[in-house]
Amino acid sequence: MTLNEAIEKLNELEKSTYALNHALSILSVDGDTVAPKNSWKGRGKAMAYLTELAYKQLVNPETGEMLDTILQHREGTDEVTFRKAELLKENYDEYNILPMEEFVAYQELTNESGAVWHDAKEKSDWEMFAPYLEKLVAFRRRFASLKDPSKPAYDVLLDQFEKGASMESLDPFFRTLREELSPVILEVAAREKPVPAFMKGPWAVSGQRLFSRKIMALEGIDPLNCTLGETEHPFTDSTNKWDVRITTHYYENDPFSSMYSVIHEGGHALYELDVRDDLQFTNLAGGVSMGVHESQSRFYENIIGRSRAFCTPLLKIMKEVFPEQMKGVTEEELYSAINLSKPSLIRTEADELTYSLHVMIRYELEKAMIAGDLKVADIPGEWNRLYKEVLGVDVPDNKRGCLQDSHWSFGGIGYFPSYALGSAYGVQMLHEMEKTVDVRGTVAKGDLSPVTAWLTEKIHQYGSLKKPADLLPAAMGGPLDAKVYTDYLKKKFGELYKL
Repeated sequence: MTLNEAIEKLNELEKSTYALNHALSILSVDGDTVAPKNSWKGRGKAMAYLTELAYKQLVNPETGEMLDTILQHREGTDEVTFRKAELLKENYDEYNILPMEEFVAYQELTNESGAVWHDAKEKSDWEMFAPYLEKLVAFRRRFASLKDPSKPAYDVLLDQFEKGASMESLDPFFRTLREELSPVILEVAAREKPVPAFMKGPWAVSGQRLFSRKIMALEGIDPLNCTLGETEHPFTDSTNKWDVRITTHYYENDPFSSMYSVIHEGGHALYELDVRDDLQFTNLAGGVSMGVHESQSRFYENIIGRSRAFCTPLLKIMKEVFPEQMKGVTEEELYSAINLSKPSLIRTEADELTYSLHVMIRYELEKAMIAGDLKVADIPGEWNRLYKEVLGVDVPDNKRGCLQDSHWSFGGIGYFPSYALGSAYGVQMLHEMEKTVDVRGTVAKGDLSPVTAWLTEKIHQYGSLKKPADLLPAAMGGPLDAKVYTDYLKKKFGELYKL
């Protein structure tokens, strides 16, 4: 196969792969948002067939020859084409690891386990979900052992979500977070502030829906290209930069839960919405890693969304939508309220100071689970023990404990550390951004466009064209340093709580 023939074959493969992935994505989003509860039975059949088609068109000798041809001619291939082939080769090798029947069966399993997880969480019934998690863990172990038997299985899984991540690098990262933040968390807990009366609501869901649309507009999200749905666990999905879906969940007693979900998922959305046009409909169109993706969502959610400057436009919007609840509330009161810190049960609603220790707990559980040192049946007990030891909270039920996150139901073991890494990446990006952008000034004016423009220039536009190892140091001003992250949190909460 000549190089020109290989490039032509790659272009054709991209078209069919995009079409199949588009269909699978829409089916998945529909199933999580508006589809009837029992629709998973039929949807699973359709998704299994589409997955089989995707497997067959990728895993075959002709595709293998095409990829080898392009990768052997780096000098004669442009940067975009070579990177496409490089990433596709990684997928090709992973697909090749398992027989097609096993791969398709896994897709069916994740579809079914997702539906069971929803029921199990609602009923706080771990035993309902446990058999599915056992199968998912067994599959992920088998996949890891086949992909790279020389590495610990959990390292292989971590690398899937954040290239280069390993227990060797993450253990000291989380150790620094725990050592540096635990004393501050204890001091803050000792100076616990009461929840302001205005935060207790009630807040009509109809008002919150309007509030969400205004928050998306403030964040700079075009509703013609991005929709907001409702689901049990907020998420973002994207087929291309003109079709991004984000979701949230509303609680009548807490508008901030949904608000920060919208800002967080909006950060993911902006990453997808700002990828270069010439990368669309290819495997370079999405974010390069989960850690980089989470750096964007956590950046908007916390560094911007919980900043003093953001309270100026936020209070204005809240007074427009919720005039009675926000009557007489000042910007300083709002800033203090949205940064209340207290060890809690739910990761997605945790404050900025305690959040990464929620992630650390899941990291420790996943390591033990994949190593075989922790049985699925024993996860609730170990979960509860760690929450008491690390955060000092008692877990009342599995719904608010080990069933709270959806990640294990879709096989996302190794995903969680990305949240803490992303949070740390974002702080270092802020320091670099502040060298050329008046972040506080523009945010206080309700104009987030200079912030987004900087992130687009450094991160968003490239999609997956650049590797994390090349992208991150330039955006962060150097390598990851956990102390930069912990120093930021210690300074912020030291001032808030007068430590």
